[in-house]
Amino acid sequence: MKRLGLVLFIAMLAGGCNTNAVYKEYRDIEDGKWYIKNAPSFTFDITDASQPYNIYYNLRNSLSYGYYNLYLTRYLRDATGKEIESRLDELILMDPKTGKPNGDGLGDLFDHKFLMKRNYHFPKPGKYTMQIRQYMRQDPLLNIMSVGITVEKSAPAH
Repeated sequence: MKRLGLVLFIAMLAGGCNTNAVYKEYRDIEDGKWYIKNAPSFTFDITDASQPYNIYYNLRNSLSYGYYNLYLTRYLRDATGKEIESRLDELILMDPKTGKPNGDGLGDLFDHKFLMKRNYHFPKPGKYTMQIRQYMRQDPLLNIMSVGITVEKSAPAH
């Protein structure tokens, strides 16, 4: 129960900072065991397709996560379910040499925000779904607490 309160506190801190976000959502990974078959989906609405967007991975892991990196496959689909893009990304959670965790930590939990797409233009207004699947050799992958995405309006270039 104590850990849940801590997670909610971190989520509130992280969530209250950005006014450019049009969508932000996390999915908790049950017992910190991320099975390959568990591929969370995030559906969001884009009202202005002329606006560029930055899309981020949000990730929360325990310090006892066993690797310095995490491979994820992402799938972006439009409202009809048509796949617009799929791609494998590597996220670096800790320094490979020292093991020092990246991200913002409180206790043994670390939050990360990784840029997935910069200044992306959606093809048209409407609903889009981003699905994320872990792509590591271990199944289940241990000590990943939650995964999510943030979609933000890009700041205008100065």
